[in-house]
Amino acid sequence: MNKLFCFGYGYTCDYLGYALAQHDRDWVLAGTTRDSEKRMALRARGITAHIFDYEHPLADPYHALEGTTHLLISTPPDDAGDPSFNMHAEDVLQISTLRWLGYLSTTSVYGDRDGGIVDETSELRPTSKRGSRRMEAEQQWLSLCHSHGLPVHIFRLAGIYGPGRSALDSVRAGVARRISKPGHAFGRVHVEDIVQTLMASFTRPQAGQVYNVVDDIPAPSHEVIEYACQLLGKPVPPLVNFEDANLAPITRSFYMDNRHTLNNKIKTELGVSLKYPNFRAGLEGCLAAEDYALAQFGHGAQQYHSGTV
Repeated sequence: MNKLFCFGYGYTCDYLGYALAQHDRDWVLAGTTRDSEKRMALRARGITAHIFDYEHPLADPYHALEGTTHLLISTPPDDAGDPSFNMHAEDVLQISTLRWLGYLSTTSVYGDRDGGIVDETSELRPTSKRGSRRMEAEQQWLSLCHSHGLPVHIFRLAGIYGPGRSALDSVRAGVARRISKPGHAFGRVHVEDIVQTLMASFTRPQAGQVYNVVDDIPAPSHEVIEYACQLLGKPVPPLVNFEDANLAPITRSFYMDNRHTLNNKIKTELGVSLKYPNFRAGLEGCLAAEDYALAQFGHGAQQYHSGTV
């Protein structure tokens, strides 16, 4: 039996769990959530769920982690680092069955490169608190790889999107804005390509390795919104200059970093062929998934893919 345990059983972990269950029914799925209602919903789907957050460590870590073969960490860090590490690193080291550990980091650890190219060998120079926290969390988990041989793998993700979480949803909700900042582009990755990368690493584990998980072509956000409008047959919002946009501080911070993150390593070392190599293919895939789920089940695509219908 294989057992996946996710610290932070959220959007990406849900897709991974669903993919594993479809691939091999022998997978046991477990993980944590901060919300008691979500815990009940996960358990109703056969996923063993535990309450865990910054204030509440696992009540019985030995029992919760027992038999885990694959451990995925997606809990957001704070200034002290990753809460999963800070509360349960010693418990993780005691898992005798563990064959693979993955930490979901972010490409923000590279910081701003004024549009320049970075890969996994580039120096880490985070320019945001978000990036600095992720860099610290990466170092925490990699320290156990170096000192105890823990099979740690780091995955630096670009902006995650997919069914239920894409520009299509912003356009439908009427909150989409087209912000123009000349020369600036964002990296993105579809959730299904994250999942296939993680599963490829399952079959080709290389402890201590770091992988960028991002699509092939970074793009300005206003182009993504425009294409989403075209797919939905909605009017395109006017273009607003970045300086005049009056963005919230958290949104503005995402425009501070500008880089082109290369993804060659997941292709050459893990054999990944991106299903959605650019945002156009990704948005088309989101729309197709939503249409299929609605036609088959009368529910949204996110519910369908996460196994809730």
